[in-house]
Amino acid sequence: MSEPLLGAPGQYQLTQLQALEAESIYIFREVVAELERPVLLFSGGKDSAVMLRLAEKSFWPARIPFPVMHVDTGHNFAEVLEFRDRRVAELGLTLIVASVAEAIARGTVSEPPDRTRNRIQTPVLLEALEKYRFTAIFGGARRDEDKARAKERVFSFRDEFGQWDPKNQRPELWSLYNARIHLGESIRVFPLSNWTELDIWHYVANEQIELPSIYFAHKREVFDRNGMLYGVHEFCRPREDEPTFTERVRYRTVGDASLTAAVRSSASTVAQIVDEVAASRVTERGATRGDDKFSEAAMEDRKREGYF
Repeated sequence: MSEPLLGAPGQYQLTQLQALEAESIYIFREVVAELERPVLLFSGGKDSAVMLRLAEKSFWPARIPFPVMHVDTGHNFAEVLEFRDRRVAELGLTLIVASVAEAIARGTVSEPPDRTRNRIQTPVLLEALEKYRFTAIFGGARRDEDKARAKERVFSFRDEFGQWDPKNQRPELWSLYNARIHLGESIRVFPLSNWTELDIWHYVANEQIELPSIYFAHKREVFDRNGMLYGVHEFCRPREDEPTFTERVRYRTVGDASLTAAVRSSASTVAQIVDEVAASRVTERGATRGDDKFSEAAMEDRKREGYF
């Protein structure tokens, strides 16, 4: 384990990062104390990597007392999958893969005409939650990412259909969390709710957390679509009117490879990324996620249906 985030000798005031870490650890412990079958969503991205470190700290020296799950669209960046599998093996965790490709083969979901799969993750997620009877699901969503996430509670109640009602949220005064649920209901839990993208990178720097290489600047063949740079690979091909070119880029977020764009960047170290994010005025999802461009309320619509 890394060294703790220490303040100045004789000082009893926590830094912002210490306070965020303490809050997240408290949330992890509260869930394990109150709910029977928690699971942590782990895709191999930076937010889930930070959550994994926080889970380690929450229960150290014991092992993390719940499995991790990846809702796998089948459209993945190879670097991220390699990192996911390696971290799971290093920590000796149980990895559950809820496969969108298998759901398509079974006829549970239908692939959209544009062949992107991010929007059909929801029924696959709900099916996996029902199969394994999970009552609490940790996710890495942050309030600075999207308007819908900004108004969601840390403990987000979901009914027996996995749906979220933004008008029926439980109060969380003084960080007191109500985890009472009936059979079939569940709680989505967001330990990183109050973190920002910049906080994440500061924490990555302090904890020396390893991340997939695509988060750092590298040369990649890309094409421009609607003002966003998409990498050329088997899941994302340019159209006839979209010329390809080589650009130095990095990924601010990783999701479905067919919908996740890169950004121009020369930041090849964590320190350089911290400086770059501090100067940015566009959120990572706004800059890179094509699935959020379908409508102004795209995220909220999906969350009402059961999306994370």
